[in-house]
Amino acid sequence: MGIVRLDQETQKAELEEFRRMLLSCAAVHRRKDDDGFRGQENAVPAGNGDVLDRLVCVTSGVSYLGIAIVNQLLVNGYSVRIIVDNEEDVEKLREMGNSGEMRLNNSVVEVFMAKLTEVESLTEAFDGCRGVFHTAAFVDPAGLSGYSKAMADIEVNASKNVIKACGLSPSVRNCVLTSSLLTCIWRENPLDETSHIIDHKCWSDESVCLNKKLWYALGKLRAEKAAWDIAKQTGLKLATICPGLITGSKFYERNPTSTIAYLKGAQEMYTYGLLATVDIDKLAKAHVRIFEDMKKTASGRYICFDQVIEREDEVEELARDTGINASSITGGASCSNRPRFELSNAKLTRLMLRTRRCPIE
Repeated sequence: MGIVRLDQETQKAELEEFRRMLLSCAAVHRRKDDDGFRGQENAVPAGNGDVLDRLVCVTSGVSYLGIAIVNQLLVNGYSVRIIVDNEEDVEKLREMGNSGEMRLNNSVVEVFMAKLTEVESLTEAFDGCRGVFHTAAFVDPAGLSGYSKAMADIEVNASKNVIKACGLSPSVRNCVLTSSLLTCIWRENPLDETSHIIDHKCWSDESVCLNKKLWYALGKLRAEKAAWDIAKQTGLKLATICPGLITGSKFYERNPTSTIAYLKGAQEMYTYGLLATVDIDKLAKAHVRIFEDMKKTASGRYICFDQVIEREDEVEELARDTGINASSITGGASCSNRPRFELSNAKLTRLMLRTRRCPIE
């Protein structure tokens, strides 16, 4: 079974958003140049390698999250190689390159066609890249929620192939994999546990995901575990980010499959105080920051969220943004009588508060 592509309308919208992002980045760089900062932000310190040290690869770089990560990488002076899986997208992105839209000062956006089903194809795509951001999101039109049980297997195999390819590549030093907060919160009889803190050390129970038919959670859980197993075998330095529901401008319109799939089980998450969201831009910044700090101390898993849905107005806003009835989110539960868990992103918070180092070393 191959990777199921996004529908044409979503693809078109994401490519247009990618174009706007590039133009916006170009405008920012021009303003900095005009203000006399040319070359300062993106300068490579002496003795720290050539331009290839700034080249990184992003899978699904024209997806909702992929675009945001590419944006942050370009702003921070990286050159980015985007992985696409079809010739049509290659041609559309190549047109942007020919028009000069994909060249920002010393930063360059490259497009590479590769199959997430083929390790050899990915290894070739990663050649020369210092790091890889694996952010792939898949769509299954046959799935009730857009993400069926079969998609979990596809996601696992894709992650395995990406990590294997990273391990085989002589240039790749680090990999950042986008997982999900759902890999931490789904457990059997959670209230029987001594600690009610959910942090990066917590793992969901596969049997719970299977019994509740939480296919998105299952796919992310198995994919992350498989990635860690392969990384340990190959010696690849890996970090994983476990974000809450990704929100931001038109997030449901631009990322409907993952949104609906994430919210399966929303009533239970809300009841336990585990329904969390994260802004797309903050999540993208976290990806880049973790990657930059991996050469120092960053490692392991990081939970990423900036809001826990608790108040009635927060529920109504989420319902409004997604078109889901508020009652489908709360199930009639109130904030006053529900058992409480505490989500902790302290590990990521500490990292983000550190003085930012130069990304090139």
